[in-house]
Amino acid sequence: MKIVRILEQTVPLASKIRNAVIDFSQMTASIVAVVTDIRRDGRPVVGFGFNSNGRYGQGGILRERIIPRVMAAEPRALLDEAGTNLDPFRVWQVAMSNEKPGGHGERSVAVGTLDMAIWDAVAKIEERPLAHVLAQRFGFGTPEASVEVYAAGGYYHPDKGLDGLREELRSYLDLGYDAVKMKVGGASIAEDLSRIEAGLSVVGDGSRLAIDANARFDPETAIEFARAIEPYDLKWFEEPVDPLDYLGHARVAAACSTPIATGENLFSAVDARNLARHGGLDPERDTIQVDPVLSYGLVEYLQVLEHMKEFGWSRRRFVPHGGHQFALHCAAGLRMGGNESYPQVFAPFGGFADDDSIEHGRVRLPDAPGIGIELKGDLHALYLKLLDTV
Repeated sequence: MKIVRILEQTVPLASKIRNAVIDFSQMTASIVAVVTDIRRDGRPVVGFGFNSNGRYGQGGILRERIIPRVMAAEPRALLDEAGTNLDPFRVWQVAMSNEKPGGHGERSVAVGTLDMAIWDAVAKIEERPLAHVLAQRFGFGTPEASVEVYAAGGYYHPDKGLDGLREELRSYLDLGYDAVKMKVGGASIAEDLSRIEAGLSVVGDGSRLAIDANARFDPETAIEFARAIEPYDLKWFEEPVDPLDYLGHARVAAACSTPIATGENLFSAVDARNLARHGGLDPERDTIQVDPVLSYGLVEYLQVLEHMKEFGWSRRRFVPHGGHQFALHCAAGLRMGGNESYPQVFAPFGGFADDDSIEHGRVRLPDAPGIGIELKGDLHALYLKLLDTV
């Protein structure tokens, strides 16, 4: 077997929302389709991938470096030992050839986007859901039947005041979510406290409300904010400081009774290991959110899990960023602690299969080959248009 071609396209992901650091008025994403010569029901098996929200499309890196390397490789060099399926680890090595260590920012996103498509193709060729493939390959036997998920939203929006925030969060509970997350850091502390109290008026208990500062604060301000929110007993305080300010995280963690969540903007196993070494986080209390797409894909993410294990971190303390089907399969197949979800934002990439329902804060994975992008009508349509361009 072999890869016949790899297609990519940058697509718009614009909206009026903003967090404490950026707005999404010009946001984009990359989609990738890996077309193989394996056929099912008369059609080629195609793996689909895209990058998680919050990072722009990576078309330049994909077109100029990553895709050409893979397409120039000897086809057998990309296959497993049996020669019957792609080997994601070998594809990854080819994609990363001639790349120096470090500088993980945008390159890691491009590689992760391709990596998602490769894993989707692998699972489709095996004719199994990706979660089942991962569970068997990495020693768990079977995946979790359902995964705990929380609804991420509560962005700053020019057309939404406190009533709009309440209405949004209430809609997530109506969908079946038990916990929600909202943004802070983009207003004064007093205003953000009012927003938090509005959220609490909907969810009732602080353990059901997480807040996300998107790395907006310096350590001193983060500590001030952490002390202000202590009475609320919130689910977690996410990204209080710059993701690479490990000692800043340690200062905040030491001064904060609220659990800390961080990691979505750490893009390598080495960065995650440094967080474990120097970040002062508690493996029994805090949450790691490294994104399996933004951090060079699942191939690198598996190393993140192993590095963090050395420092006492259980996989149950991992709740991946991204809010999409790929992360959901990773969470189920590798038996992690949960997954993010975006019920109202980042369409059509956020959320799960169209027919999925949330029950008591959990979602079941559909029994479909691969990631299941075909089960999201609007998202699948993007890939059909991409394939039609050939």
